[in-house]
Amino acid sequence: MENNLKTIPACDESCPVRASLSLLSGKWTLMILFQINENVIRYGELKRAVIGISEKMLIQELNTLVEHKLVSKKVYPQIPPKVEYQLTELGKKTLPIVDQLAQFGLENLL
Repeated sequence: MENNLKTIPACDESCPVRASLSLLSGKWTLMILFQINENVIRYGELKRAVIGISEKMLIQELNTLVEHKLVSKKVYPQIPPKVEYQLTELGKKTLPIVDQLAQFGLENLL
């Protein structure tokens, strides 16, 4: 596959990197995916785990991840509301990317 990537012209609409970035390029997207990982996680847990994100941005990012089918959302009909998030099969395919970024950060930036 590596040789095939060398023959791709400039990053136009058919560029695989552009397609991936359209799903993963949100400022908080990869950090949210990193926190959810293999877990089922509630909104409040995510809010505490992703330091610096506003409630508005967390809701917006989660809605985008659900829309792109990277994350599933389960709402329980109770008061107070209980909402759980987990990665879909497509979302789990991003974990090696997230892990590589985390490893790069550990080796070179921290």
